Amino acid sequence: MRLVRLLGSWRKNGARQGSADLAAAIRLLVADGRLPVGTRLPSERELTDVLPVSRTTITTALDQLRDEGLVASRRGAGSWINGPVGGGGGILGGDDTLIDLTRCAPPAHPGLAQAMAAALTQMPQHLVSHGYHERGLPQLRQAIADRYTARGLPTSADQVVVTSGAQHAWALALRLFAGPGDRVLVEQPTYPNALEAVRAASAVPVPVPMTDDGWEVDAYEAALRQAGPRLAYLIPDFQNPTGSLLSSAGREALAAVLRKAHTPVVVDETLVELSLTDEPMPLPMAAFGGDLVVTLGSASKSHWGGLRVGWIRASAEIVHRLVSTRAAIDLGTPVFEQLVLSELLKDAEPVLRQRRLEFAAQRDVAVEALAQHCPQWSFKVPSGGLGLWCTLDAPMSTRIAVVAQNHGLRLVPGPRWAVHGGCEQMLRVPYTQSSEVLREAIGRLGVVATSVAGTGFLADAELAVPVA
Repeated sequence: MRLVRLLGSWRKNGARQGSADLAAAIRLLVADGRLPVGTRLPSERELTDVLPVSRTTITTALDQLRDEGLVASRRGAGSWINGPVGGGGGILGGDDTLIDLTRCAPPAHPGLAQAMAAALTQMPQHLVSHGYHERGLPQLRQAIADRYTARGLPTSADQVVVTSGAQHAWALALRLFAGPGDRVLVEQPTYPNALEAVRAASAVPVPVPMTDDGWEVDAYEAALRQAGPRLAYLIPDFQNPTGSLLSSAGREALAAVLRKAHTPVVVDETLVELSLTDEPMPLPMAAFGGDLVVTLGSASKSHWGGLRVGWIRASAEIVHRLVSTRAAIDLGTPVFEQLVLSELLKDAEPVLRQRRLEFAAQRDVAVEALAQHCPQWSFKVPSGGLGLWCTLDAPMSTRIAVVAQNHGLRLVPGPRWAVHGGCEQMLRVPYTQSSEVLREAIGRLGVVATSVAGTGFLADAELAVPVA
C-alpha cells in the first residue's frame, strides 16, 4: 500500500504514537508533494489492517485532517486529499498561531516602500524600450561592482550579471560548469536548495564535512584529489546553516588548494552583509582565488526575500559565457525590481547598519530562550548570519520536526542539510522573527524536545518543507 510505504518509519522501535502523530505524518507527505491533491486514501479498515495502531487512532487522525480541510470524504466515495497543506487551515495558513522556522528570511525593512516609489517614477523611460537586459541594468551592475570594490575587490560593471536571485545565479553557474554525472564539491552540511540544484542538473554532490572550526583544508585537498570534481560550491561568509566564517588565512589556503587542482569554485555570499560584530570582514574569496572564483550575491537576506534580485560577479570571460547560455533559461531580470535595488544601493549602509542591530538583538533573544527551554542542546553563537545550528542531545531532529507541527511550529530537520542523510542530531533555529515570536517559538520547541526525548524514535523519511 503506497501510503504505508510513504509513511516509512512513522512508528519505529515500538514507540507509542497517537492520532496527532499520524495526522502530522500525513500532513508532511502532502507538504512534500508525495500525496498530491486528489490522491485517494485507503479506507479506515484497510489502514487498520496494515498500520500498527488501533482503528480509533486512525479515525481520530483522519477526523482531524478533515476538520483542517486537508482530507475530504463522502459516503460511498471514500476519502481523498482535498487541498494543499495550508489551503484549508493546514500548517501554512488559516492558523494564526503557526510559527514558520523553515526560512531564514526577515520581513522587508521600512525603506523598501520608499525605494519602490522612487523606482516607479523611473519606469516610464524604460517602457519605451524592449525591456530585455540579459546582463542587467547598467546602473545596477555598476552599483554592485562598486560594492565589491569598496570591500577590497576591484570590480567593473562588465564583471557583473544581474539574476533573479542567488538560486537562479547558482543554476546558471551549474549549467555553465557542470553536466550530467559531473561531481560538485559541497560543504556538509550545506544549503538544501543548492543541493537540489546540483541534483536537478544531474550532477553528483560530493560532501566535505565541516568541522567544529569550519573548513579543513586537508579534507578539501583530499576530496579534490580523489573525486576530481568539475566545480566546488562554498558559503564562506556565515555558512548556512552553521554560521561559520572562513578567516583570511583559511581563504588563502583553500584558494591555493583549488588553484592547484584547477577547480572553479562558486562562492555564495548571500549572507555576507550580515556581520553582527564590529570586527572587519575578510576580503572576498575572489581576492584570493582570482578568475577561478565565481561569486553569487543576493538582496534576499539583507533587504527582502520578495525582491527577487541576485547577481554573479566573475571574470569578463566567464560573464560572456554565462550571458551566451542564459537565453536557454530566461531572458533577464524584471526591470522594476532592478530599479528598486538600484535605489537601495545608493545609500545602503544606514539600512544595513540598522538591520544588523536588529538581527544581533534577535540572535541574543534566541540564545537566551534556547538556554532556558532547551538547556540540553549546544551551539556556537555565530558572529553573523541569521540562524543557530544546534546540536541536540539525541539523534531526533526529524522526530522533533514532525511533532513540532502539532505545536504550531514548522522546522527543517537536520538530514535536509546533508548530501546522503545524517545530521539527525542537528537542527537550525533561525532568529529572523520578532523577539516576542522567537520567545514563543522556542518555548514551544522546548515542550516538543521534552516530549520527544526518550521515545527511541529515529525517523528516516525526509521532510521536504521549503527552506530559505
